[in-house]
Order: sequence, then structure tokens, then C-alpha cells
Amino acid sequence: MTLSGSLKKRFSLIGTREIGMILFIVLLSLAIQLRNNQFLSIENLDDMLVNAAIMGTLAIGMMMVIITGGIDLSIGATLALSGMSSALYVRGNELASPWIALLIGIGIGLLAGLINGVLVGYGEVLPLIATLGMMNVFRGLTYIIADGAWVSAHQMNDGFKAIAFVNFLGINSLVWVAIFIFILGAIFLDYTKVGRMIYSVGSNAEAARVNGVNVTGIKILVYAIMGTITGLSGVLWVSKYASAQGDTAIGYEMNVIAACVLGGVSINGGSGKVFGVLLGTILLGILKNALPLLKISPFWQDALYGLIILIAILMNTIFKRMVDRKNLQRRMI
Repeated sequence: MTLSGSLKKRFSLIGTREIGMILFIVLLSLAIQLRNNQFLSIENLDDMLVNAAIMGTLAIGMMMVIITGGIDLSIGATLALSGMSSALYVRGNELASPWIALLIGIGIGLLAGLINGVLVGYGEVLPLIATLGMMNVFRGLTYIIADGAWVSAHQMNDGFKAIAFVNFLGINSLVWVAIFIFILGAIFLDYTKVGRMIYSVGSNAEAARVNGVNVTGIKILVYAIMGTITGLSGVLWVSKYASAQGDTAIGYEMNVIAACVLGGVSINGGSGKVFGVLLGTILLGILKNALPLLKISPFWQDALYGLIILIAILMNTIFKRMVDRKNLQRRMI
């Protein structure tokens, strides 16, 4: 079977991990509802989706990076840098355009992503090392451009702060952005030639190169996409919380990576589905929302958070092995 043929076959199959994830989410939601009947209320579900929207948006970019066999540990710092840059533009300026603020954030994020991509693609620096180093560079730049200060709500104009609170058809703008990114990501990865190249690079970079794929260019592209999405998310974050700080989103990359891994994206590269990442994001959103709602001590929340993630991954793995075993038995027959 040709490389393109195997890729097409993979895209046409229904993921077994997604089925296991859906079952786990349903069971977990019912268990939480039994403990607190406000969990499945419209108000709480809306709040949960809004809070998970930025994580889901970032997870699509991270998914593309991981599929190529890479990783981006700098997204928290890039988010802080892009958000701070936009906040400094609108600080004390009532006439500052929210659209220009968005473009500034996206531009900063794109530049950061390109730097990572060049280091990984042309420089052949290990993604872990390259993005870990740039994480510190971007975080330091955030403090430098702000001179160590914060940009608070009263320094931002109403137009900028409204970006994250616009409602259309009863749905928050952050959720609409996430929906758009998920749909665009699914179309891009599953139905375009470049999307298939991204999978091929992660599956076998040398084979992809022999087949005419510009491996270096693809690596730069996915980091540039990650940076662009992170830049956008930085502006949305600052608008949502009406505050830009040097320590914004420290460690947030771990949540984004967890959403990808929970959704079935192989950390070794070459496989993963957008729908799976969506489910992974929803699961993490449920956990972030439910633990405080159940009045669990903050000292236990991180431990339970990690434990439930581990259980979900184990359930998905067991479920997938069972299905793969059945498929193998059918082929033998």
C-alpha cells in the first residue's frame, strides 16, 4: 500500500479512542451530577465551555506540532508575550482599535512560532530543547517590554475588554473561535495535501522526504501555525481576564499537551484526530470545573486531576487494544 493510500485509509476509519473517551465523559458527568445537581445546568455548562475554549483552541495547534514528532513548551510564554504586547497598545488609549490589538498579538505569536520552526527545521535542534529555551526568552521579553509591571482592567478600553464577551446566537465569542479553529483544523488535516504531509512527516520523516515532502518546510509551518493560534489566544486571554501579567499562563502548555494526549494524539507523532482532541479538551474542562464545584480541597485537586487523567488514558488504551484484537481476529479468519 502506498503512503498516500495508507493515510487515506486512516482518515476513513472511526477512531476507537474517541468511543472510549465519550463513554468515560458520560460516566464522569453522571457521577458528578449525582454529587451536585448544578453541574449539568445550562449556566454551568456555558461557563465550562467558555473556560475550556482557549485550551481547545491551543490544542489544535499543539496537535499539529505533536503529529510531526515535535513539541512546543513555549506556548505559555508566547501567550503572555502576545497578550502583553496587545495590552500595552491599548493601555490608556481609549481610541485604540481592538482589531489592531488582535493583529499585534497574532503577529507576535506568528514571529515566535517561526523562530521555533526555524530552530527545529533548519537548525535541527531537538523540539524539546528549542522550545524550552525560547520559553525562557519569550517570558523574559514579556517582563522587559512591560518593565515588570501589569496592565490592569482600568487601563484597557471597553472595546478591547469586550472581545472575549461578545455573544452571538447565545454563544460566547471564545467558544465561536474554538469551534472555527476545530473545523478549520479538521478540514486542513484531513482534506488537504499539506495536512497529509504533516501526518507523513510524523509517521516517517525520511520516507516522506523520499516521496518529495519538504520536511523542513512542514516543520516550520506547524510551529508557525502554533504560534499564530497562540498569539490569538493571548489577546483573548487578556481580554477575558482584563489583566496582562508577566507570569500569565505559566505551565499552561501542560494542560494543552494533556488535552492532545487524552484525545489520542500519539506523542511519538504520526497519528491523531481533531475530534479526539475536542473530547480531550472537554474532559479537562469538566475536571477543571467539577473539582471546585464538588468543594474538594485545593490540596487534593491536582492529585485527583492527574489521577482521573491517568484513568482515562488507561481506559482508552484498554478499549483500543480490545478493538484491535477483534480486528486482528477477523483478518485471520
